Amino acid sequence: MKYYVESYGCTMNFGEGEELAERMDELGYVRATSADDSDIVILNTCTVVETTEKRMIKRMNDLNAAGKEVIVTGCMAKAQPGRVSIRLPDSLIIAPRDYGDFSRLVADKYGCSDPVKVPDGRVTAIIPIAQGCCGNCTYCITRFARGSLVSYDPAKIKARFDELVDRGAREILLTAQDTGCYGKDIGTDLGELIRLLLTKEGEYKIRVGMMNPNWLRPILPSLMDAFKDERVYKFLHIPVQSGSDSVLERMKRHYTVGDFLTLVKDIRSYFPDISIATDLIAGFPEETEKDHAASLELIGALRADTLNITRFSPRPGTVAFSMPQINGRILKDRSTELTEEKNRVEAQINSGLVGRRFKALVSEESADGSVIARTDNYRPIAIKEKLPLGSVIEAEVVESHATYLVGRKL
Repeated sequence: MKYYVESYGCTMNFGEGEELAERMDELGYVRATSADDSDIVILNTCTVVETTEKRMIKRMNDLNAAGKEVIVTGCMAKAQPGRVSIRLPDSLIIAPRDYGDFSRLVADKYGCSDPVKVPDGRVTAIIPIAQGCCGNCTYCITRFARGSLVSYDPAKIKARFDELVDRGAREILLTAQDTGCYGKDIGTDLGELIRLLLTKEGEYKIRVGMMNPNWLRPILPSLMDAFKDERVYKFLHIPVQSGSDSVLERMKRHYTVGDFLTLVKDIRSYFPDISIATDLIAGFPEETEKDHAASLELIGALRADTLNITRFSPRPGTVAFSMPQINGRILKDRSTELTEEKNRVEAQINSGLVGRRFKALVSEESADGSVIARTDNYRPIAIKEKLPLGSVIEAEVVESHATYLVGRKL
């Protein structure tokens, strides 16, 4: 039988999806190139916002109508199993905390045969390092699906890391709901883990995934020490979510805007050219015009290299779901204003990079035949020529846009 893993949402989900694919290989199933070509579809779901949840439900209905066997994993499998089972009553529903039983559950339902050896030529690979988080954000449904923090064994992460490098991976993404929490429950921290991974010889890059400001602060010296190695991308994704202290308090984010800006200043004192990504939520319940203006002001003050804007989406079961909601038209207008300001700032930052030269790792192919190369601080440069994935090149930036750079190979 053929299978196909269809993952949605965060980097964590995609990393777990690849691990589930390897379990299917071990059971003797053959990887298909698409859901249409498969007998079994592993639908690795996301439910972070309402629009994504609706997309998942539509996909379940489509797969059911197509007569596919479906195994539902990811956040909906835990947070909303009823919404899954009513549409796919005969399907396996396996929550993230039950992935340890994945192979047994699949074998019990579908059987297994001889393991299939799949050649691995991936340049980019993902390693989940923990499950759950230490937060209690009032808007987040993901914590219902993932639970409290469970950090994975450093030795097992190291073994997986070494295996992926030996199989040809040149870019390893470390991911979790909050990588800054890693090790808090087992007496270690993220900096120690990275230093352990770096004992592996080879030419590769490590990218650290999203972490919240309040958990990054205590480990900052340890993490910045690990970042001294040139094999670690000088890149951090630190969501701020609002420029208003009153909104952050209602979100239960456990820091102030001042705390966040001081943290970023301290990070830049270690690595002035580090790339900072952050997130803002537009239209959180009870957000005033003054709160919104504070978020607009923060965009200019922070000058983040990448900023993701998300319209607030009330999720069932969360505290924020029952808070007074912002009018939909106002929500849309505020999201538009934030997006326009972030595009202005990002375009200004990128324009200053035209003419600069960077060492970069070719990590992705585009449909038009060009490639994406990542600089040492994880900036994407589009290069309009065919270059081998995994190669390291010298690139010059020749053109800039709000969200990306265009370059040429020297």
